Amino acid sequence: MLNAVTKKSIAYWDDADDLRWAVRHWASKINVNLAEIHLRLMTQKWASISTRGRLTLNTELLEVPRHLGEYVIVHELVHLLVPNHGKVFKSFMSAYMPDWEVCDDALKDYVAIAR
Repeated sequence: MLNAVTKKSIAYWDDADDLRWAVRHWASKINVNLAEIHLRLMTQKWASISTRGRLTLNTELLEVPRHLGEYVIVHELVHLLVPNHGKVFKSFMSAYMPDWEVCDDALKDYVAIAR
């Protein structure tokens, strides 16, 4: 469990608009086009993206540390470049987010803790 000092040093999302801003920021950085950004409660996954650029983010991302949420965003946006999780996908992930594997492991183990 995180103590109060540790928790304050971790950046969290301000609100849904902050999350949407991060999506647009990363889409520009990765140079992909998004048609739509949606937030809704998802019970089985953190996010999904269609080949047409419709990104759906789990509203639970608002409760995870910002760097883990950004990992989810980058992961989904890279799928607009590479549809699978093969070597090319991993190369893009490493180029845009060098610590993505650490984030992936942390997110798998993450249990939402109220701020």
